[in-house]
Amino acid sequence: MNRSYIYLGVVIAAVVVALVLSNRPRVDEESVLQEQAPAAQPGSNPLSGEASPATLPVPGMVTMVDLGAKSCIPCKMMEPILAELEKEYEGQAAIVFIDVSIHRNQADRFGIRAIPTQIFFDAKGREIVRHEGFMDKESITAVLKELGVS
Repeated sequence: MNRSYIYLGVVIAAVVVALVLSNRPRVDEESVLQEQAPAAQPGSNPLSGEASPATLPVPGMVTMVDLGAKSCIPCKMMEPILAELEKEYEGQAAIVFIDVSIHRNQADRFGIRAIPTQIFFDAKGREIVRHEGFMDKESITAVLKELGVS
């Protein structure tokens, strides 16, 4: 008889949980995230927003796309580096950050396996260099020079 009460209690608990979960309002997570974090244009400060993914790589300009997340420690370490590079190369190269925790579809679009991932495109929009993990300023500068940015 005790087993009957236990089974009955488990069934009642499962029904209550199912009812509570089924009555929750459904929210499209992608649309909420995009509303909360409007996209900035390429060339804008990577710390103040994410790049507009539709315009990448920037036509006619060498582009470095850094795909990461605000919660990623190596990504956080790169924030000041990207800010410096953006100022140094303004008008010569686009330095862009995409937060893949917000723009999840961009992880698939660019085929990333780890964050941060840096992808360098030449002025014709062809991917030339891909790097996974933290990348220091000197290494980024060297790649940009290889792509003809002085």
